[in-house]
Amino acid sequence: MAYTVKELFYTLQGEGGQAGRAAIFLRFAGCNLWSGREADRATAQCRFCDTDFVGGDKFADADILAAAVAALWPKGGGGQPLVVVTGGEPGLQLDEALIHALHRWGLEIAVESNGTIALPDGIDWVCISPKAGTDLHITAGDEIKLVWPQAGIDPTSLERLPFRHYFLQPMDGPDRAAHMQACISFCLTHPRWRLSLQTHKILGIP
Repeated sequence: MAYTVKELFYTLQGEGGQAGRAAIFLRFAGCNLWSGREADRATAQCRFCDTDFVGGDKFADADILAAAVAALWPKGGGGQPLVVVTGGEPGLQLDEALIHALHRWGLEIAVESNGTIALPDGIDWVCISPKAGTDLHITAGDEIKLVWPQAGIDPTSLERLPFRHYFLQPMDGPDRAAHMQACISFCLTHPRWRLSLQTHKILGIP
């Protein structure tokens, strides 16, 4: 299978349960909730995405892509090499062949998904970011990271799902300050939830 990759880069994970950890980001092109074109945003199922996932480079097979990913980890740097597979929606392209290839290079695999598409077995860390008006097919994992507030989603309704960690992340945009305060207030009154910030934006890194 060939893969279309929008971005491949080494940085620090900026948000969620592994914030601050060095990671290789593998950003796949394409999403099932929005075309990525501004002309389609108003009618998309997810309208607040802040990521460019249109276009990209082709990789002919899993072994070639896995080697390109592994090459970005600093040699002799120590630590457990981590790749964060994201998008767009990574579930459209991530398959067992790529998971096996990445594991052969000794990489731990984390996935950030909207949860609407089944994911293959073998992923080491599953982060699901639910979107209002969609059906979750992935209902268990390591973390839920809910961008909030979203009309149509009550965070407490997600607490029945067996995830290890529950994060609220303020929705970016012109009302970011108000969203931040709403998330802080919710986490204080519902301490099962933790605040997730997009620290990569604060630090000015990819």
